[in-house]
This record gives sequence, structure tokens and C-alpha cells, in this order.
Amino acid sequence: MTPVKTRREGAILEVTLNRPKANAIDLATSRIMGEVFRDFRDDPDLRVAILTGGGEKFFCPGWDLKAAADGDPVDGDYGVGGFGGLQELRDMNKPVIAAVNGIACGGGLELALSADIILAADHATFALPEIRSGTVADAASVKLPKRIPYYIAMELLLTGRWFDAEEAHRWGLVNRIVPAGALMEEAWNMARLLASGPPLVYAAIKEIVRDAEDSKFQDAMNRITKRQLRTVDILYSSEDQIEGARAFAEKRDPVWKGR
Repeated sequence: MTPVKTRREGAILEVTLNRPKANAIDLATSRIMGEVFRDFRDDPDLRVAILTGGGEKFFCPGWDLKAAADGDPVDGDYGVGGFGGLQELRDMNKPVIAAVNGIACGGGLELALSADIILAADHATFALPEIRSGTVADAASVKLPKRIPYYIAMELLLTGRWFDAEEAHRWGLVNRIVPAGALMEEAWNMARLLASGPPLVYAAIKEIVRDAEDSKFQDAMNRITKRQLRTVDILYSSEDQIEGARAFAEKRDPVWKGR
């Protein structure tokens, strides 16, 4: 059984973590996921990815402790993109949707936080239980306070308590709660909407956001207006930029070519 399944429809790639019973990630699976997302990033015909877990109970519980007990080192080679193939993948300038279909804890929650949009099934639950085993949720410690209020992020990191989809939505961790049976349909509808949009603009948005994280506002704005960011320069020199203006003037839908 392959631990990572993919399905492609037009410009959309669905990636399913498929390791029964819990979809835990070992080193080999992490490396496969990295290759999948790297290829998605580099394929000009793909525009949007959906990440989900196989089955109905688990999205991902994070690190495979059984594999660790059998010799997988925690500090081993996770492959390109780091743990889960997505968290540290450089220049990921395409939208990624996480469809959280069940338990997302530890590294599984960190993996979901690597997506741009998170949809959660109504029965999904979340936690960062590393504190209880004397380890640190390192990626979540960086990402969570940027996504939800600081005081809530610190409570979740310091206590490791479980919380449900309703609370996750209340704090802004997930974009939308969806009935379990409709989760993938909603994810695909969102993906099709994004795939119909301007890919060069998406790329520019993602690079601007990354660049601005550690910059002063005016410094970040200066780099945009001076076209010092690669994706912004490409956008403003593109056929799509002209097409967008023409389509607006002609009152028609634009035809995006990604160039």
C-alpha cells in the first residue's frame, strides 16, 4: 500500500496521506510527501493542491512513534520540505488547501498549519500534546501565534489540551467547518475556484506575505513597489497583467495563462 496517494484533475492535485490506522508520518513517508509537493510546486500545469488524510478518523497525528521505536531517528532525513514535505518547502507559491478529516495533533496540526486555507470536518479535533512528553512543538511554536491570538496560542502550546472544530474556527485556526460527508466536495469546490484565478497573482501574494513577516511595513512596501520580489516583477511584466486589464475593460472573464 502506498503511503501517499495522489489524484489529478486539470490544474488541481489531491494528496492523501494513506497510512492506516492513524496516518502517522515516518521518515520514508515524509520524503515521499516532499517529492510530491516539490513536483507540484514545479509543475506549471498545476495550480492548487488539496491535502487530506485517508479514512474518517485521522487527518494525521504527526510523527510515527512506532517507527521511532523501530529505529527511525527523530532528527533523521525528512526529505525536501522537512517534516511532511510541506512545512519547509521553499518558494511554494501556489495555494494549498488542508481538508482536515479527523484528528490533527502534534506534527499533524503543524502540517495543516502549513496550508493556506484549512477546512475542517465537523468532528475534527486538534491538540499539540508534545508538552506532555517533554518535547517541543517547534513548528507550531512559530506558526500558531501568527494565525490565532497570542494568548490562545500560548495556552494550547503550554497545556497540550484538546479542542474541537468549533473552537478552532472561533479562534481563526480553520477557515470553515464542513459536515464530514461534504468535506472533500467543499475542498474541491474551493480548489476549482482558486484554479480559475490568476496564478501569477497568487504567487506574488504568497511571496509578499513571506517577505513581510520579518520586515517593517515601509521596507516591505518598498520592495514591492520597486519590483524587488521575483514574483511581483514577473506579474507586472506578464501577459496576464495585460489580459486582466483588457478583460475588465471588455466586461468579460479573463483567460489566465500563467505567463
